[in-house]
Amino acid sequence: MDSQLLLLFALGVVAFLYASVGHGGASGYLAVLALFGTRPELMKSSALILNLFVSMSSFVQFYRGGHFRWEKFWPFAAASIPMAFVGAGIPLNPGLYKQLLGFCLLLAIARILWRPKETEDEPKPVPLAAGLAVGAVIGLLSGMLGIGGGIILSPVLLLMHWARLKETAAISAIFIFVNSVSGLSKLLMKGYVPDEQTLTWLAVAFVGGLLGGYAGARKFTVPVLRYALALGLFVATLKLLFT
Repeated sequence: MDSQLLLLFALGVVAFLYASVGHGGASGYLAVLALFGTRPELMKSSALILNLFVSMSSFVQFYRGGHFRWEKFWPFAAASIPMAFVGAGIPLNPGLYKQLLGFCLLLAIARILWRPKETEDEPKPVPLAAGLAVGAVIGLLSGMLGIGGGIILSPVLLLMHWARLKETAAISAIFIFVNSVSGLSKLLMKGYVPDEQTLTWLAVAFVGGLLGGYAGARKFTVPVLRYALALGLFVATLKLLFT
């Protein structure tokens, strides 16, 4: 298979699987682009653009299913949006960028493989101070790396029992969207203009995201693809950390 067709296929699969759990997939896109030798300066901006459309398509599906909770979303977003804007303007040397991205990919692998059980217990409210603090840290890191931050927020919501599974997916999806808008706006202010190649990637990821969001909102799972994606992310992590 031609390398470009293989790249498009990989991006579509990543979009499908991430959207099925309410994520935009930036960490996955970055992993795929790294494996195919994409220029680092193109990776960050492209991942944010793909994030926008995939996360929104995923959010719409979970929102229509009645899973979004505004009161659990806004404390994180209030701090993350401005910090993502700040983070997008912070230059990172290639070595540090690869290390931080590798760490986020490990989180992505854990989230893909971790299938927490839904409980009957009522989720706890999100403490305002904790929500703002968590949002600020995730927002800054998101802007610096070109991710939406959902891969970090999602396990926090579940481990702290602040949201149910489907609520977590809905909150993470829109959280990724607003952070991606914030980070991308900073890059656009610095003169970034999407090229034709990025728009092609976007079209493929958008279709994958629509299908994944629809599947995830209806409790559809694809274990074989999840394991394949986790393996691919692990290979990309090794490449980032040790090359």
